[in-house]
Amino acid sequence: MDCERCPWCGTDPLYQAYHDHEWGVPEHDSRALWEKLVLDGFQAGLSWITILKKRDNFRRVFDDFDPERVARWGEEEVARALSDAGIVRHRGKIESTVQGARIYLELQERPGGFAGFLWGFVGGEPIQTNPATPADVPTESAESRAMSRALRADGFRFCGPVITYAFMQATGMVNDHLTTCHRHRAVAALAR
Repeated sequence: MDCERCPWCGTDPLYQAYHDHEWGVPEHDSRALWEKLVLDGFQAGLSWITILKKRDNFRRVFDDFDPERVARWGEEEVARALSDAGIVRHRGKIESTVQGARIYLELQERPGGFAGFLWGFVGGEPIQTNPATPADVPTESAESRAMSRALRADGFRFCGPVITYAFMQATGMVNDHLTTCHRHRAVAALAR
């Protein structure tokens, strides 16, 4: 296998595995999309590798990102999460996750559910890009700005247009693997 990768994943084996097996793969499961949106919100101000290394702890603390369970959280569960050194202990982000679970449940009731709502910002199909260098990869787009506005209008927080663009890249709504990356064509083929 050609092992040239997008340079952002560096040499960390965990980061490389994430790049090679998850990043950019189209995700259509509503619960998995909510988890990724939450984790991208926790990344705000931090590096993704920090969140990735703590992802299993986040799953443990947030009841495996079961939105029905998290939506019922009260101050006791928030306090327990704040005391867990295995995650990023930020009250605003934890409370935002609880609020986001409640909003997720409402959006899930709409036609197409949460996944349909999010994929609607890209017309239901991944946007295929052909960036030759890291400088060719934007940090936001018209679609991420629209998604951010809509999520915030529904009550989500920590979902600005840069965060939503990173979310779109990670969940395969946008294929921003560099053209020199061994995953560029593979991810494009998954979208067909």
